[in-house]
Amino acid sequence: MERWGIIYSPKSGVLRTHKRWEKIRRYLNEQQVEYDFVQSEGGGSEERLAGMLAKNGYRTIVIVGGDGALNRAIHGVLSVDPELHRSVTFGIIPNGHGNDYARFWGLDEDDPIGAVDVLLRGRVHQVDLGFMHEGGHEHYFLNCMNVGLAASIMNIKHRTYRFWGLSSLSYLSSFFLMLFHRMEQQMKLVVNHETIERSLMNVCIGNAHGYGLTPNAVPYNGMLDVTTISHPAVSQLVAGMYMLITGKFLTHRNVRPYRSRQRIRFERIGHSRVSIDGQVLDEVQMPLVASVRQEWIRFIIP
Repeated sequence: MERWGIIYSPKSGVLRTHKRWEKIRRYLNEQQVEYDFVQSEGGGSEERLAGMLAKNGYRTIVIVGGDGALNRAIHGVLSVDPELHRSVTFGIIPNGHGNDYARFWGLDEDDPIGAVDVLLRGRVHQVDLGFMHEGGHEHYFLNCMNVGLAASIMNIKHRTYRFWGLSSLSYLSSFFLMLFHRMEQQMKLVVNHETIERSLMNVCIGNAHGYGLTPNAVPYNGMLDVTTISHPAVSQLVAGMYMLITGKFLTHRNVRPYRSRQRIRFERIGHSRVSIDGQVLDEVQMPLVASVRQEWIRFIIP
């Protein structure tokens, strides 16, 4: 077995988080895994650390973190050399506040030892990677990109987290502050040659489950799922939340699902925020174009 490069991204706001890493490290040693690890210092340093590991010849890079840490690691490796997608294999041990991509593959945040077993005994699979182009910049997403309300909630959540220091309080305060936020924006996008020009609350483009907003998306069919959400009345909004929890979200009257192999182009998004795998972009330049490249990333799955 080749030597692993491991990036440990501590779960912020959680007491005794390092005890979890020590448990993982002891098990790695028991299984006689050869590895070197580096610890993220916060502030998105996973991108720099992953690039450093790739430059130093590591071809199996494991992220102990969440969706955002995994996303930044992929950016870091591909920024060194885009062709490394052919030779670098990624793995994940879920350890973040958002572990949607890990859950897609059946990895349990509460069972880090089971995640290590998957890395040891699982198989390498070629998975799809989403791409978002804007203003000459290229962004990647394994899980999803959001334009609108979901990205705004994530932005407020990040800001309130710095104030509260607790994830649960930041989520509650985010939803409260969203009551004073404009829910809809005038958007114009093209999906499957159909032009959609109307007021929308959110557009989710999913390569995987997209935090429940694209529940049927899978990262191995060369397609992206698109969900547009218009602004429902309060009673319908409550019903929509229930349907999201129960897995019937796509049947809500204000939700329209699409599936596409073609590029999805945004001509106008109003003042909407944009997020990639839960990370909110500071600024975007129009147009935005989303696409997918089939079997682009090597990933260890059960």
